[in-house]
Amino acid sequence: MTKTGFVLANLFHKKTRTWLTLLSVVMAFVLFGLLQSLNQVFSAGADFVGATRLVTQSRVSFTQSLPMRMVPEFDAIPGVQRVMYQQWFGAVFREDPQIFAFAVEPQRLHEVYPEWVMPEEHWQAFANTRTGMIAGRLLAEKYGWKVGDKIPMQSNIFPQKNGSKDWTFDLVGIYDGKDEEWSRNTAGGMYINHAYFAEAAQFGGGNAGIMVLRLENPDMAESVATLVDKRYENSADETKTQTEKDFQVGFIKQLGDIGLIVRWILFAVFFTLLLVVGNTMAQSVRERVPQFAVLKTLGFSDNTVLGFVLAETVAMCAIGGLVGLGLATLLGAVVAKAAGPMLPIGIDAQVWIAGLVAIVVLSLVVGLLPALRARRLKIVDALAGR
Repeated sequence: MTKTGFVLANLFHKKTRTWLTLLSVVMAFVLFGLLQSLNQVFSAGADFVGATRLVTQSRVSFTQSLPMRMVPEFDAIPGVQRVMYQQWFGAVFREDPQIFAFAVEPQRLHEVYPEWVMPEEHWQAFANTRTGMIAGRLLAEKYGWKVGDKIPMQSNIFPQKNGSKDWTFDLVGIYDGKDEEWSRNTAGGMYINHAYFAEAAQFGGGNAGIMVLRLENPDMAESVATLVDKRYENSADETKTQTEKDFQVGFIKQLGDIGLIVRWILFAVFFTLLLVVGNTMAQSVRERVPQFAVLKTLGFSDNTVLGFVLAETVAMCAIGGLVGLGLATLLGAVVAKAAGPMLPIGIDAQVWIAGLVAIVVLSLVVGLLPALRARRLKIVDALAGR
């Protein structure tokens, strides 16, 4: 029998226990892969590579609006093709607050987001209807909305001038995405006419929550972002300009320090895993004390016995860890496809490198004490059962 075969035979001498432990390792590394990729998203720096749109918000917070006088100033910035302004409306329909509703200028929305596909007559109706509204296809299907319907809506932020938070809009169009990924993002989105919102709202109508800048050339993203923020530096309306992806990540971060939460979950997972695998290896060594004594009697050195035990631990952690990372990669692709650009996670080389390091560290931490016990074992004491 080869040394590898000997190690594997010893590893599976209690098959049920070993398979259960391996399953624990696999699940731990599935969680590690998914959570580590999520952690990278929330801890990554600004990434301007390939950005076709930038989002400008107040440096203080996206909840603090920017004045509309900035729109023509943004339009005039070299490298900016078109600027769209939008204000978060805070829509609630039938007690459903999970609606992403924005007040926009219809033509600017059409030009800045060509990914939203809708018949041209619907775009024209949206631009020409004072109380007009367009809704995402999946959102309209969810509530059975049809073009021509009057949609009662509430805003949890903006009352009308009469003090009522009840609004009514005319559904003049239903938009879809240009592809499957964009179509999935129509599940909770709707737009209302900013001109009507500005006229009817009790406050906030003359401002915009964010500005979206469509660029002439993606290679200009970083320089345009720097130029915008420099222009308004030390003014009453300081700005923060970033890519859409970074803005979306920052929006999710408003829920809390996601990165810290993820790190604590990872710590809890691996602490539990350390206890599970450590107990398995310690129990396995205790059960095979006479076997180790026989090995030493046959001439195997103390260091060789230590190596056998460490090899078992490495084999268990490596098999479970690699399978877990592989499954995490597959699941990550599914999650990324479902989430779209709102949550751009992915199991990349960095996650795999971190996973391999975790496998090595876990193997050493878990296997070293049982291995040292086997190394220090005295033949006489072992055979005597002491």
